[in-house]
Amino acid sequence: MRVQFTPSARSQFLAAIAFAITYINRDNPEAARRFRGRAEDVLRRLEKFPDSGGVIPEFPELPYREAIVAPYRFFYRQEDGTVWIAGLWHGAQLPDEP
Repeated sequence: MRVQFTPSARSQFLAAIAFAITYINRDNPEAARRFRGRAEDVLRRLEKFPDSGGVIPEFPELPYREAIVAPYRFFYRQEDGTVWIAGLWHGAQLPDEP
């Protein structure tokens, strides 16, 4: 399986990385590196095990799943051999329907 980002999810992911680099890195560089490493680990896991994420509790009827990279939630779906990351939300946000 390949992992791809929709354009909006890519923007959300890049914003999360930029936040980690700008703010977290200033106070705790190791925490910023850990976040990026955990995100990369989760994306690699989804390549091998696309069903490893959980059902989105707010939208159990939809064909989307979520993978947690604290404090973010990656929402994704599988389609034609590709795992599509459809959205990324901070855990404190109430997500819109993916």
